[in-house]
Parts: sequence; C-alpha cells; structure tokens
Amino acid sequence: MNRRGDSGVLGVMPESPEALGSFRRRLLAFFDERARPLPWRDTRDPYAIWVSEIMAQQTRVETVVPYYLRWLERYPTVGALAEAPLDDVLKSWEGLGYYSRARNLHRAAGVVTESHGGVVPDSFEGLRALPGVGDYTAGAIASIAFERPVPAVDGNVRRVYARLADVATPAAAAVRAWAADAVDPDRPGDFNQALMELGATVCTPRNPDCDACPVSSHCAALDAGTVAERPAPKKRTKVRREVRAVGVFLRDGRALLRRRPPEGLLAGMWEFPSVIVGLRAGDRAVGDAVRALAGELGLTGVGGAGEALDPVPHQFSHLHVTYRPWVMTVEGEIPDAQIMHWTPLDDPGELALPVAQQRIAALAATR
Repeated sequence: MNRRGDSGVLGVMPESPEALGSFRRRLLAFFDERARPLPWRDTRDPYAIWVSEIMAQQTRVETVVPYYLRWLERYPTVGALAEAPLDDVLKSWEGLGYYSRARNLHRAAGVVTESHGGVVPDSFEGLRALPGVGDYTAGAIASIAFERPVPAVDGNVRRVYARLADVATPAAAAVRAWAADAVDPDRPGDFNQALMELGATVCTPRNPDCDACPVSSHCAALDAGTVAERPAPKKRTKVRREVRAVGVFLRDGRALLRRRPPEGLLAGMWEFPSVIVGLRAGDRAVGDAVRALAGELGLTGVGGAGEALDPVPHQFSHLHVTYRPWVMTVEGEIPDAQIMHWTPLDDPGELALPVAQQRIAALAATR
C-alpha cells in the first residue's frame, strides 16, 4: 500500500505514469546537481567506460581514479590493450586486487580486436558475451556509452530497491525487473548512474541521509521505519585461515620469484616461493620448511640457518593468510626460467607482485 500521499511506491512498480515520471525527474535532477566529478563521466568512449566499470568493481572510487588515468594513458584503445603482454597488464593493475578482472579485461580486448574489428559491441547481448562482463557491466556500458534503455544493477541499486520496496532480501530477478521498468528511456545512462550515485552517497549501508534523498517520498521503508533493517545483512562466509612459510632466497644480491599458476588465486602473478605450515608453527618449523623448499627447487649451497622476518598478514575475500618470510642465501641455477626469475629486492621491474609480496620484498630489502 502507498502510505505517502499520491507519490507512488516504487517497490513493485509506481502506481501511475505520473509517479514514475516524478521518480525519474527527481532522481535525474539529483544526479545533475550532485554527481561526483569522476573522469569517466566526461566521456562516451565505450572502452574507457568499460575500463572504469571493471576497475570500480569491489574497489573504492577514490582508489580507482589514479589507476584509471594511468591505464588510459598506457592503453588508450582496446587494440592497445589487446596487443600488450599480460605481464605488463598485470603490472599496471598491481595494487587494485582481484586480478582476474585484469586478465578478463585483457582477454576480452583480444576478442573485441579479433572478432569485432576493434569496435566494442553496442548491445547488451554483445557486451555480455565478452569474458568478464556480467549483467551489471553490460548494462552499464550499454546504457552509458550507447544510450540503450537497459538496467545496470549493482549492490547500490539492490539496496535502494530494498528500501523503496521495504523488502529484507530482494530477489535478483525482482530487482532487475524493477530497474528495467524504471530506467528513463531518454537518459538511461544518467538514470542508471543516478541510482548508483544515490546508493553510494545518500542511501548508504549505514546511517543513510534520508533527509537528503530526492525520492524519499517513494520509500516504503522510510514510511515503515525499517530503513536501517533493509536490506537484511548477508550471512558471512566463514573465512579459512592459512600460514605459509615464505622462502626469500638470495643469490648475488637478487631474490628468487616464482610465477603462480595460470588459473586460480592471483593467477599469473609473481611471488616468493612458499609452502603451507601449521597455524601454530614456530620459527624452527618455518626455517625447516624453507630449507626443504630450497631443496625442492633445486637450490644448493644454503648458507646458515637463515633469518626470520616479521609476519605479513593478508586478507583475501575468502582466505586469511599469514606469510612467515625467512631469508636464506643460496647458490645454484633455477631449472625453469619461464616460471622462476632472479630479481633485485628493491626493483622487481615489470614483474607484477601482489600487495603482500611487495610488503615481504620491502621487509627483506630493509632488514
């Protein structure tokens, strides 16, 4: 029921064309007046918008901006990205995390170059077929770059819908159906961005500023006093814990790095060789594990007992790892130069290192 005058409750659909028109006008006026000045909002280049959307997934906008600007300077076109070596691409992404996004973006650039003549598809379906492009990203690019009247549903939009409809756990299909019906056909890209902007800056997860909301008259949760409870918190996935003994093997002033497998966590990145040890392993057990690892790698001439460095904890989305670095001097060549590389501790060059590995390198370089 609509308990807020005749403005219409947008939870399922507005009660009249007038209510929907009011909702669209108020939301677009809010966006015109209060949208954050982000660099990708100054372009309709589908490639640039695509890059921004991929970077902004699971990453704060403030963090994304400098990466985005550097990326477009280095890879100004989809063809430039497709031609770049994957190692260079991963190095450019270094520090953003969730590296599968960079690998998929690189793969998709290759598909666009080879199968679409270097032209980014202009339809939701064409975009959705690219590696790493889901419903949200396809909708965002199609609506912003090509003015296609399709929805773009991210976590912000889901939260806005949950409050407008006063629904604790909104079904994905319901949110998408509502967003598809609500999108403004004349300004679909701005409308989708306005919904996301509303969720990011006003209808926030905690302490939403309902007084500043341009569409509060359409909000069933505000009417019912349940804004703080919508949407209901997601059940937390239990995080696995792991401790790894890390071999910082030094030879002639250089450290040994190993490339990770091409699939899985941090695929294709470089790291110090490591092995899992017990959660309560002491320094002796860590040192023994690193010496055994040196033997497995074919390294000889292990010098002395080695030196323990401070632990380096790191939280992945599903895994908490504590790295226990152990410095040892060694001799001997490495058997496979494709997955092993000797590099200066303070300058890994073009080798892309995850954040935790960078911290280990910094500890070893300044010990």
